[in-house]
Amino acid sequence: MPSESIVELSAGPLRLELSPSVGGAISAFEWSGEGELRPILRKCNGGLEKVLDASSFPLVPFVNRIRGGRFTFRGREIVLRPNMAGDPSPLHGQGWLGAWTVEERSAASALLRFVHAAGEWPWDYEAHQLFELDDGGLAIGITCTNTGTEPMPCGLGQHPYFPCGEQTQIDARVTHAWTIDRDVLPVDKVVADGRYDLRERPVCGQDLDNGFGGWNGEARLTDPDWPYDLLLSSPQATFFQLYSPPSGGIFVAEPVTHANAALNAPEEQWPELGLRVLAPGETMRLDMRLEVSAK
Repeated sequence: MPSESIVELSAGPLRLELSPSVGGAISAFEWSGEGELRPILRKCNGGLEKVLDASSFPLVPFVNRIRGGRFTFRGREIVLRPNMAGDPSPLHGQGWLGAWTVEERSAASALLRFVHAAGEWPWDYEAHQLFELDDGGLAIGITCTNTGTEPMPCGLGQHPYFPCGEQTQIDARVTHAWTIDRDVLPVDKVVADGRYDLRERPVCGQDLDNGFGGWNGEARLTDPDWPYDLLLSSPQATFFQLYSPPSGGIFVAEPVTHANAALNAPEEQWPELGLRVLAPGETMRLDMRLEVSAK
């Protein structure tokens, strides 16, 4: 099927809007009840034109940044140009900046596909996102398959934006965090306490843009003004990225399979940092579920 501008899904009180041609992104995820329509994820006002205005977008085949756009893999230097204005380090791979096609769809599910031909990222791969909506939440499964003839580094993630206020809280268990420099690149690995403790704490306006490790795969999100509680879960992700700008209003809670700038580390450290190397024909998967529990 050709790329479509808008795909709408619904189940019970939940409504999902996808924009396949804009990075395979979610452009709305809303709850309807008690006479109101409330955005669970940040809603794009009007038609989605820029992926950075989306409610959520996919990260494939790597997550977060590559320092200076350079890394070495098995004796080969890979050089990538910046892909976001104002940031010298390319980030999040290619999927979020490309058009996805709709392979299948029903009233409550849709399968999207993205194909990358070797270029600056010198490996062929194919990615899919399966969106499944039910009365209690949204499940997204993203896969990446190495369709080339050589081994390929790979990592996956999702990048959901949540609206927030002064009383919005996060409760997530992580063991460590990375401090960052002015280019949002990791500097030191530290124990996740104090400023980096994510247990039962405010999540809005926290001036954080950090990666965390040792995540148990769950993050509970609550606010007394919400008519529901949210549980974000991802069984394959042991890394977590939290962006909470000082201005407030939104935050991003990303389940990811590897640490920020992991591609810049020596390959022998990649298993510890969560990076995979896919053999030709091999596939990796990341599942994310956003459970919506009415109060």
